[in-house]
Amino acid sequence: MFIDGSYVKAHQHASGARIGEERAIGVSGGGNTSKIHIAADSHGIPIDFEITEGEVHDSQVANKIIEKVSTSNTKNIVADKGYDSDDIRIQVWAKGATAVIPRRSNSTKENLGFDSHIYKQRHLVENLFAKLKHYRGIATCFDKLARSFRFMVFIACAILWMRIGK
Repeated sequence: MFIDGSYVKAHQHASGARIGEERAIGVSGGGNTSKIHIAADSHGIPIDFEITEGEVHDSQVANKIIEKVSTSNTKNIVADKGYDSDDIRIQVWAKGATAVIPRRSNSTKENLGFDSHIYKQRHLVENLFAKLKHYRGIATCFDKLARSFRFMVFIACAILWMRIGK
C-alpha cells in the first residue's frame, strides 16, 4: 500500500462558503490550497482518501489513513520522507506490515525494514495523482465546501476503479 499527499490550488471563487460549513481550504504563502491524502494499492488504484486544508502536514493524517485502509494482507506501507515518524512506524508495525519510509537526511536512527526496490515503486501513487488531476474540478478546486470537493474526488476515484476492469 502506498500513501502520499498532494496539494490542489483552490480557485479564487472557492472561498466564501457559509460560516459553520467545513471548507478544507487553507491559506498559505502560495495562496488558497486544499490537500488530498490518498492511499493506493500495489497497482496504483485508489483505496481511500482524506481531504484537508493545504497547510496540514502529511504525518498528521497518516494515522487516520493507515487505520482506515490497512488490512491483514498488507505487507508493506510505502511513503515518502514526510511520513518519517516513529509514531507512524509503530502503527504500521502494529498492523503487521513493514514501514518502507526513508529517514530524513538529518536523522541519526537506523532505518530497519527499508527496501529500496519496493520504494522505487512509489511512482505508482504519484501517477495516481497525475490521473486525478486530469479532471479539471480536482486540478483547480472550484468547490466551496469540503463535502463537494470530497465527492468530486470520490467520483474520479470510482472512474479509475472502473477502468481497471477493462
